[in-house]
Amino acid sequence: MKEKVFNIIQIGDKSNRISRAFDVFITITIFANIAVTVLLTFQELAAFFFVFHIIEWITLLIFCVEYALRIWTADYLYPDKSELRSRLHFLISFDGIVDLLTIIPAFFLSGMVIFRMLRVARIFHLFRLNARYDSFNVITTVLYEKRNQIISSVFIVLILMLASSLCMYSVEHAAQPEVFRNAFSGMWWSMSTLLTVGYGDIYPITTLGRVMAIVIAYLGVGVVAIPTGIISAGFVEQYHRKSSISDWGREDIKEIAEVMVDSRLAGKCLEDVEEEGNTKVYLILRDSLSILPQKDTELQLGDVLILRDETIDEN
Repeated sequence: MKEKVFNIIQIGDKSNRISRAFDVFITITIFANIAVTVLLTFQELAAFFFVFHIIEWITLLIFCVEYALRIWTADYLYPDKSELRSRLHFLISFDGIVDLLTIIPAFFLSGMVIFRMLRVARIFHLFRLNARYDSFNVITTVLYEKRNQIISSVFIVLILMLASSLCMYSVEHAAQPEVFRNAFSGMWWSMSTLLTVGYGDIYPITTLGRVMAIVIAYLGVGVVAIPTGIISAGFVEQYHRKSSISDWGREDIKEIAEVMVDSRLAGKCLEDVEEEGNTKVYLILRDSLSILPQKDTELQLGDVLILRDETIDEN
């Protein structure tokens, strides 16, 4: 019974109609919860607040039940850990923390401001759609793979912001002390300039300050282009990778075939490979071991996959 519940709420098996129905149901619940959270901020809809609160509590009850079921079935999510350790591991995981932060504010809405602010955490439920829809998962994959380059570009932005803010403060403080009162005022100006926002509430009036502003504005255009180019290149790489994966070995697969895991597939989760290649893996041969495939099995270089092409007509 526990395994069946786990397969429904956790894996999202496309061949399981109940699991697919649950995916649709929980997605609708998430959007309904977020929608009423937004609608409750409109005083013009005060006459409907009672209905909104009912919907909110129903969706929160669903989240509570799902949260309890996820804790109960956590030993299937982490089969290499004991029952207690697997549940603790889920509680400190991203999904577990988001689920908890979604539920807690409902019981402290009239308490401290920090608890009321935690209502925003329910929006992070949308990240769970990554496990259901590959289009969302591509974004997180690109950001994760390019994280080092993105962090480096952000570090460059911070250095330029600090340098430009101190320079502008030194030039403009004497001319307009009420505007550029300290380094933080310069930081606010440099942020709006380097990121090409341009609020216009703080601006230089001296000749030297305006010359520096022109140079910094040009630098800002280049700085913003760095992470944009990195992310764009990541999307292109991901697209080509998926295109190559979708075509690997297909011309050799008639029904059942053996496919050697190369660098394109190594490190990938089995579930992702099956979805991208539209195949079904029945067995994994690793050295002298025969491994029964699991959705979260990570493929290693040199593994042999015993699989079947799902696009072939059953006849």
